[in-house]
Amino acid sequence: MAKLDRLLSLVYLLSETSDGVTLDDMATALGVNRRTAERMRDVIGLHFDLEEQSDGSRKRFRILGSLRRVYTRPTPEELAALQTEVDARQLEHSPRAALLLSLLAKIKSALDDRERRRLAPDLELLARAHRMMVAAGPTAASDPATLTTVQHAILAGTCVEFDYVREEDEPPQWRRVIPYGVAFGPLTYLVGKMPPREGKPDKEPVLFRFDRMSDVRPSNTLGTAPEDFDLEAWLAESFGIWRDEKHEVCLRVLPHASARAKAWRFHGSQTTEPLPDGGMRIRFAAGGLREMAEHLFSWAGDLVIESPEELKETMSERLRLAAAMVVRDE
Repeated sequence: MAKLDRLLSLVYLLSETSDGVTLDDMATALGVNRRTAERMRDVIGLHFDLEEQSDGSRKRFRILGSLRRVYTRPTPEELAALQTEVDARQLEHSPRAALLLSLLAKIKSALDDRERRRLAPDLELLARAHRMMVAAGPTAASDPATLTTVQHAILAGTCVEFDYVREEDEPPQWRRVIPYGVAFGPLTYLVGKMPPREGKPDKEPVLFRFDRMSDVRPSNTLGTAPEDFDLEAWLAESFGIWRDEKHEVCLRVLPHASARAKAWRFHGSQTTEPLPDGGMRIRFAAGGLREMAEHLFSWAGDLVIESPEELKETMSERLRLAAAMVVRDE
């Protein structure tokens, strides 16, 4: 480990000096020849901001900034990834867009002028080369202030109050809700439930669409999610957003579609079983049969629904409605 020890010693030597050190100084300090010191300096220059200063006929070198800064400074690839995420959230009108944009601005402002100049060309190129694919699906604008209010309520352990439109043609109704969490996606949802009332059965958490919430404000009523509530596990009980009774689902993938199915996730709890004919059987437990049936349209001809019967009936109903959409010219 002698080479590594010398290299680390040179890193600290270059970072602790204020006037810089020459190649001869490096060679003397490390007990190596000038050519070896030169190679070690070049390696260090690949990973650190190495400043070169002229001192007459000699050159002095030093590492700019603290050693910690080298490992905490963002790379162009990291900034481009964050910029792409900001752009994607803005396209879907997510309330997270403003927060991510603010984070990106803070990271950039923390860079000094030299770092900005060094990163700018690569960041501009990568930002142009990174774009999100926009798939068809629901989209609705949400007020970023709604997310901020909900987050503050979660941290403060209080309820939130708002006016909510359950259906588009209904008038808004006042709600007081214990916030359990936030589910992000093409649409953003508050996961929460009404505070329990004396003499009334306790209800399960439900979903409230951010874009249908208005006049969102903190409440003076205390309310927090149970300590054992697992938002990820709760969301996994449904195939999508629609929640209903959980069903044991069994799908048989035909042999010609096995390769595709192996690279596909139907549900987070799924298990797979290879079949003698080259096909495979997929099992998972979830609710949301309507969304499940609509997703399985894309697998028509590639798999068979073995159970439950309720899913078969839902699929038949969706197929009947889909057929009614096709209008043929006489």
